[in-house]
Amino acid sequence: MSDEKNEEVLHEAPSDFEFLQEKIKERPINKKKLLKRTIITASMAVLFGLLACLSFLLLEPVLNNWLYPEEEPEIVTFPQEKNEMRPEDMLTEGTTTGQEESETEESSSLQENGTASAQMTEAVPENSTENTDTAETEINSSEQPKTEESAPAMETVPVDPIKPLEPYQMQYEELYKVYQEIASSMVTVTAVHADVDWFNNTDQSEGTTAGVIIANNNRELLILSRKSSLDNAQAIRVSFCDDVEADAVIKQYDENTDLAVLAVDLKYIGSDTLSAVTVATLGSSVISGITGTPVIAVGNLFGYKDTVCYGMITSKNNVITMADSEYKLMTTDIYAGTSPSGILVDMNREVIGIIDNSHNHEETKNLLSAVGITELKGLITKLSNGEDIPYVGIYVQDISEQTGSELGILPGVYIVDIDMDSPAMLKGIQKGDILVRAGTQQINSAADYMNVLRNVHVENSIDIVVRRASVNAYEEMHFMIQPVKQNEG
Repeated sequence: MSDEKNEEVLHEAPSDFEFLQEKIKERPINKKKLLKRTIITASMAVLFGLLACLSFLLLEPVLNNWLYPEEEPEIVTFPQEKNEMRPEDMLTEGTTTGQEESETEESSSLQENGTASAQMTEAVPENSTENTDTAETEINSSEQPKTEESAPAMETVPVDPIKPLEPYQMQYEELYKVYQEIASSMVTVTAVHADVDWFNNTDQSEGTTAGVIIANNNRELLILSRKSSLDNAQAIRVSFCDDVEADAVIKQYDENTDLAVLAVDLKYIGSDTLSAVTVATLGSSVISGITGTPVIAVGNLFGYKDTVCYGMITSKNNVITMADSEYKLMTTDIYAGTSPSGILVDMNREVIGIIDNSHNHEETKNLLSAVGITELKGLITKLSNGEDIPYVGIYVQDISEQTGSELGILPGVYIVDIDMDSPAMLKGIQKGDILVRAGTQQINSAADYMNVLRNVHVENSIDIVVRRASVNAYEEMHFMIQPVKQNEG
């Protein structure tokens, strides 16, 4: 009985713990949740990569400048000179005066000698006539040529036909030495264009113009050149005097004069080339007595590079009126092409003009002309430092007292024209106004207005004061004008 009870207990015992049994099943995969997490992870990876790239781009220049600091470029300045007499002019004046005095003294001494001889002739007594005749006879007999027997044989010396031309040849040799010195400052600027023909074939064309090295700011070599020759160029190459080439970029340009300053990074120029080239010296084009002096034209004068011509200045005071500027045009007797480029150099190896034939008359289109360097120095300074050229849109002209009285207007700086939709016209300045003051500077000439505007920044306004003719008098008017960038005007 007991065994049967134990067996029943054993059979009944498991039923008491059946509720503790469980069956483990695999959890189903949530595809949407897995896809969502995958997308989030990939997005975070992309975002992290973008942030890393952005941080590198922002910090790379800072770290590069910190590890490899570069020197700041020097400010390029071309100081304006005053119209003073040079030492050579003073020497010339002194020599001329001395020559005139010596000529006067010689003429006076000749007159005195003539008077003295006349007095001596009168003082000779009559009885000395025979002695005089005898002396004359002896002299004449001594001067008579010897006979063929007594005369020694004379050899005929051939005359060298080159001897009379030696001074002429020496003069040109000295001019060539001046050219050799300035040639190291000249470069050839090449504009590379890629043209596509009807069959979609790419054809590379090139155009050249002359340039001159004007400054070295410790980071770039600055070159003054013609801007229109470089329009739409895919690349700009500069060839130096040793035929080494380097890429250049336009740093800044001026639309009025068609001048541009090109920059060539010094990193791309070898030490040999840097030692071979020289920076040109900008001289003066307002020296008294410059007309009639010899000059040398260097550049691209006939469509060929590295050409040189000698001549002289025929005139210097031809006025070129442009928007917000006025320049002087020098003419020469040098024959050139219709669109030459280059520089004019005087005998002091200084640049006195930038060649530009675009302002020539029809009768003199092939005679070389140049814009005076003195009026261009302020513009070249701004271009060399990459500054924007301010634009107001006023054309000014100097009016002398005599001209003013003849025309019945006040003498001063006369506004002869205004560009349409320019800042000056939009503010109310009119043609015929007399320009009196710009900023704090009294305006007495067109050059004064140019100098004031060269020192104005585009973002700063300038107070322009004019006098306008009314019924019985001139009324003074003020205009606050905000200049704009020349290229946007």
